[in-house]
Amino acid sequence: MTVTEVSGVSVTPGIRQDLDPVEWKEHLYGLTKERWDSLSGKSFWITGAGTGYGRAMSVALASAGGKVFLSGRRKEKLLESLEVMKRYGLSTDGCFVVDFDLTDIKQIKKACTKVETTCDSLYGLVNNAALPPRASLQEDTLEYWERMFCTNVTAPWLLTREIFPHMKAGGAARVLFITSEAGWAFTPGSGSYNMNKAALNNLSASMAAEYAERFPNVDLQMNALVPGEARTEMNQGSPYRPCAVVSMTLILLSHPNGGPNGRFFYRDGRHMPFTYAPRYNKHLI
Repeated sequence: MTVTEVSGVSVTPGIRQDLDPVEWKEHLYGLTKERWDSLSGKSFWITGAGTGYGRAMSVALASAGGKVFLSGRRKEKLLESLEVMKRYGLSTDGCFVVDFDLTDIKQIKKACTKVETTCDSLYGLVNNAALPPRASLQEDTLEYWERMFCTNVTAPWLLTREIFPHMKAGGAARVLFITSEAGWAFTPGSGSYNMNKAALNNLSASMAAEYAERFPNVDLQMNALVPGEARTEMNQGSPYRPCAVVSMTLILLSHPNGGPNGRFFYRDGRHMPFTYAPRYNKHLI
């Protein structure tokens, strides 16, 4: 499957956004059997796994036979995600709840230790947890501004940096930063969130460039993914289900050696530019 141009935008055709997770055996979320099987037995860590996109991605990876670490502040929500897996007939023997506060470096280090002692090497990390916008730049409080930046930008930086030595031990690493179109926008009323996501975009590409230079022997694929609108805690009125992001997520996590690094993608298969990062115009499937 090749990259094509639609109205001047690079896209990967065939990305599905309407797949029912209950029927995963039939559709494999749009992956080839080879790519699907490549996820089995690998270890993945998903933050914000108790709801929305994080839960959808965790369920899909468990369906593929991956070992999944589910993280978030609310343990009860993470346990709900395990129950969803069971309702779909999935085994949760290889799924582990790692509840902690991403804004606390001591808790981050403790969580990393738990992951390190549970798997030989972590293959994939999805930095998904985030706080939503709450007020305009004129009305937002300094307290929430700092809390949002700490959660949405500082935490992904610290967690990725802390766990990466365990990832590179396996010779390959897949890291996703779940971003938003807000990172390209100036929407009035959500300026702090726009800024957070723009910063996250730069963080993802800067880390990708630095880590690729520092660790040339590691097959590093560190990218940003825009999940788009869906029915989550941040957006209860959306007609789309969070599983809409799963197909593209798994395509990136299952990509063989030599794939994209420091690039930006949308859940429907669009390849997006950001500042000096051009579109990725090679095969993804």
